[in-house]
Amino acid sequence: MKKLLYLLGTVCLLYCFFSCAGKPVQIQSLPEEGQEPVPPEIREPDVSTVSLFSVEFPEIWAYLVDGTESYLSYDMPLTDVGYFGAEIDTYGSLINVPDPADIAGFTGRIHLVVCCNSTSLTHFCLEPEGNVRDGLIDELLAAAGPYDGLQIDFELVPKRDRDTFLSFLKELKAGLGDKMLSVAVPARTRTIENDVYDYEQIARIADRILVMAYDEHWSSSAPGPIASFDWCERIARYSLETVGEEKLIMGLPFYGRTWGNVSLNRAFYFSGIQRIMRENKVEQVYRENGIPWFSYEISPVTVTGYYEDVYSLSDRLNLYHDLGAVAVGFWCLGQEDPRIWQYLSIKKDL
Repeated sequence: MKKLLYLLGTVCLLYCFFSCAGKPVQIQSLPEEGQEPVPPEIREPDVSTVSLFSVEFPEIWAYLVDGTESYLSYDMPLTDVGYFGAEIDTYGSLINVPDPADIAGFTGRIHLVVCCNSTSLTHFCLEPEGNVRDGLIDELLAAAGPYDGLQIDFELVPKRDRDTFLSFLKELKAGLGDKMLSVAVPARTRTIENDVYDYEQIARIADRILVMAYDEHWSSSAPGPIASFDWCERIARYSLETVGEEKLIMGLPFYGRTWGNVSLNRAFYFSGIQRIMRENKVEQVYRENGIPWFSYEISPVTVTGYYEDVYSLSDRLNLYHDLGAVAVGFWCLGQEDPRIWQYLSIKKDL
């Protein structure tokens, strides 16, 4: 029996050898353990109708999140970094203040960014008759000591706290002295009655106002651009009129979002957008009024994504430049199409 099996095996080997002789044999090597398979290339969206602009601004800002310091390259064309992460805890105390020594190699200005994204906590901290506000102001001024400036990013100020918010900013500015006070505000295309974020009122107090001209479409909205060009132009024109070019920073997004008929809505870094397109074998990217977008299906789910690439960012920067903006700011480092840095430079004083 063993001899019979041996004979059959020999015949099979000889058959395979002679049947394959003279034919090229394609051997597909498997990735080594721990290595990712090489993904297929993603076809770039049509760029025949778009251009790349080299743009320069006197001030170029970017946010840097504490813990992601590796995303900041000291040769990036940046004049200012907003060091993000300081927050206010349940009791109205300042926490999670980054150490500017961690990016000591950056030669521009570094600003401490403090956020508060709770209506009740914001009211609690702004109330002048409470016992929290004065202590918080002292903590903010002390924390800003090693920084070049302080930025307030309170995005959920209650409507009735409009005047107390303005007085809070006045106290901070008085305490900062020569240091810069900047305020991040939501995008506006027109004046809103009794607006908490009244551009003109805040501009009378702050040294800079960063207008967050992004999230036109958000996680729970219908799919669409993070910041369409028509929308951005209206924001820029209104902001220049109410704030003035000397104090205005036009904010731009680096990120993208996806939407689906099942809850797949998320924000992504540029690299994350590229990853999900590769994983889902997206072969075609389109361009809608300058903004790249794509769509793919995971039965029975259809996913649509909008994001920013070097072309859309360059086009928007050129738009702001032509409208008269002299400062721009990005949310945030690490999320960008890295090619954008080739087309951006700091305008030097003559």
